[in-house]
Amino acid sequence: MAQINKPDEYFNTVLWTGNGTDDRSITGVGFKPDWVWYKERSNVGDHTVHDVVRGAGERLFPADTSAESLDANSLQAFETDGFQIGTNSDVNGNTETYVAWNWLADNTSGSSNTDGSISSTVSANTTSGFSIVSYTGTGANATVGHGLGVAPSWIVIKGRNQTEDWTTYHISTGNTKNVILNSTAVPDTSTTYWQDTSPTSSVFYLGSSTRPNTSGGTYIAYCFAEKKGFSKFGSYTGNGNADGNFVYLGFKPAWVLVKNSSLGGENWVLLDNKRDIDNPTNLALFPNLSDAESGTYPFDFVSNGFKIRDTSASYNRSGDVFIFMAFAENPLVGTNNIPATAR
Repeated sequence: MAQINKPDEYFNTVLWTGNGTDDRSITGVGFKPDWVWYKERSNVGDHTVHDVVRGAGERLFPADTSAESLDANSLQAFETDGFQIGTNSDVNGNTETYVAWNWLADNTSGSSNTDGSISSTVSANTTSGFSIVSYTGTGANATVGHGLGVAPSWIVIKGRNQTEDWTTYHISTGNTKNVILNSTAVPDTSTTYWQDTSPTSSVFYLGSSTRPNTSGGTYIAYCFAEKKGFSKFGSYTGNGNADGNFVYLGFKPAWVLVKNSSLGGENWVLLDNKRDIDNPTNLALFPNLSDAESGTYPFDFVSNGFKIRDTSASYNRSGDVFIFMAFAENPLVGTNNIPATAR
């Protein structure tokens, strides 16, 4: 498998302070993003996602079940080095601070994919293993083409025209379970999510659950395949010790998302390399909550993975299994002439 040597050509994080002005360009992404997920850091505010397939102004909210909504004052356009924003307080409140996580697909609004029993519209980047997939549900067992050419390890699905939970497939919880992104619940088990069948190199499977497959419902799916030097999806077992686990990734992480899959009531915990530039990282946001950024969530981001420095049940309760998703700042070994050093 070829290695990605410059991860920031496919994923990057940007920070800014709001000023309340319209038609404002946020730059520094380094590419024209196709999926933007942003969050207000300094105050309560919605996690919000926009993508090129649905259209710039169309919003979805990872922390709740709301249907898609259009707001011309939120993210207004995808630009060459970032994106344009309006006056919505979730993205540009005066003096408030913000973060956006940005992924590159293929810089198009998608093309038709007929690999599955349901035809889909797909914007895919096979180099980085990321695709945005739009489809219409049938309410019965089906397959959907994802365009990656390899099996995805992480799939996040949301109904666009309905009030419903975010459905998540993760390779470590397997094809019998759904992990709800907007919830603290443990994964629930049902054949109606994925037909108890893992994704293939061309399609993912849907059962009859209304979450990912209501008849006539419109859906968006974000699909990720693991790529050497860029992304890693897996699990670890907590040791309940302040000298916590080291999780090997094969790269220096830029973004890490962790969820306790054994114990209910624990938040998803999201860390990145831009909001806290020194070890330990400390500053967390929570995809299932609208809360402001908070610490202390001590992880060390090192040259080849991350090291946990706390006993929190959210990411290190003894004997519990934790799933993680991670994207790279630098690969451990590569040809980008930038060494992957610890912070």
